[in-house]
Amino acid sequence: MRPRVDWMTQADERVLEFLHEKDIVASPSVIAANIDYTQEYLSRRCRKLTDAGLLQRVDASNYRVTEFGERFLAGELDAEDLESDEPD
Repeated sequence: MRPRVDWMTQADERVLEFLHEKDIVASPSVIAANIDYTQEYLSRRCRKLTDAGLLQRVDASNYRVTEFGERFLAGELDAEDLESDEPD
């Protein structure tokens, strides 16, 4: 079971799941077209997930799930491992 993390949104989990399931590197606009959120919103969320170590930015506009992100998806982390002191 995945930990409940206060700063994370439902969109964050969907982004991580999409990138993991498809095993791809993708931009927020590609992700948005597949999970029904706006590109602008997902751009912000991808930056937040990158700051938390769950995604890695591979170039100017593309992201992939990190090993840490894979561990989150597998339920291998505690909420404390993902606490962020940064405001949204």
